[in-house]
Amino acid sequence: MKKLWRRISGFLGLKRNVLLLFGLIILIMTGEKMWERFIPKYLEGLGSGILIISGWGFMQNFLASFWSLPGGFIADRIGNKKSFLIFNLMAIGGYVIAIVFTSWIAVFVGLIFFSAWNAIAFPASASMITKSLGPGKTAMGLSMQSITRRFPMMIGPVLGGILINTYGLIDGIRVTFGVSIVLCSIGLLFQRKMTNDVVKDHEKINPYLLWKKFDPRLKNLLLSDILIRFSEQIPYVFVVIWCIDNLKVHPEQFGFLTAIEMITAALIYIPVASFSDKLERKPFIVVTFFFFTIFPVFLFYSSSYWLLVAAFVIRGLKEFGEPTRKAMIMDLSVKNAEARCFGLYYFIRDFVVSFAAFGGGFLWELGPGYNFWAASALGLAGTIYFLFFGKGTEKVIKTA
Repeated sequence: MKKLWRRISGFLGLKRNVLLLFGLIILIMTGEKMWERFIPKYLEGLGSGILIISGWGFMQNFLASFWSLPGGFIADRIGNKKSFLIFNLMAIGGYVIAIVFTSWIAVFVGLIFFSAWNAIAFPASASMITKSLGPGKTAMGLSMQSITRRFPMMIGPVLGGILINTYGLIDGIRVTFGVSIVLCSIGLLFQRKMTNDVVKDHEKINPYLLWKKFDPRLKNLLLSDILIRFSEQIPYVFVVIWCIDNLKVHPEQFGFLTAIEMITAALIYIPVASFSDKLERKPFIVVTFFFFTIFPVFLFYSSSYWLLVAAFVIRGLKEFGEPTRKAMIMDLSVKNAEARCFGLYYFIRDFVVSFAAFGGGFLWELGPGYNFWAASALGLAGTIYFLFFGKGTEKVIKTA
């Protein structure tokens, strides 16, 4: 049995620190996903208009970009373990604010703090996985991380939908915030058990100089990724409103749709990763961008629950090459500055894309069709650009 476990864990990249990281992710994200996709409906219930709801999407992306930059620099400077601790405590503070004050302003203020967790988790966890497993297992490690993230994404919305149906929209969301505090607190125990990562060769470098050191292939990927995230974020906050208000889907049913999306993603991660670490990464990313592109239009024409199921399967398939894309970022990052490169990449991407999320509100007021078709058009532009101008990482993988 021990030999079998060593084989399986070796193939999947399940080392001690990585396993503890995955446990931490499950705890934090289960709480987060209980409320995240219902927040637009929650804001609507508090009397917020379309522009405030679209402002929520803007703030999510803007704060993700804001925290990604210092997050990556902090992770490289003080280590991943200490970084997780700082941002976990900040998340707890944000939830307290959102519970105590029942208003859309409190939710936005709380977001400043609990958005920090995901922002630090990206650069710090990607750096930890790369350092623990090496370049030959980067895509597999990031795929296992993505699978781990899908478990809370599956069960969180279902539990959140049940709590909303039980306690009502306003009180149900506040209960989910309370559950998030409990799970964050348990997560502190997982962080304590992580071994300290050694911080070495820390070159002081400002973001501008780091950008100048970016590999041209990474800059090409970034431009394509920005267009693709425009496609995702323009309709993102309105998906739950479209399903519940226009298609008369119950919150629990929407939770199950989200679970279907995450199950689909989880099923494709391991087989894709096993090939991605051996083959050129570019084709996997192109396929991913294609699914991003077609989801908004398919959702728009989904006139029944079963068509919605198909739409959310497509939404799950957009994760086909996401770990591959993240592995490509790590492949092309500046040596000994991986977390900072990852953080700067996400800072630029999410800062630009945050305005797309806000602009989606204006398109929604013109009509849902304008919103969905504009999103798909931008996705098509990003896919075509990367198909013709994007470069892969074949040389990097061979020399690693």
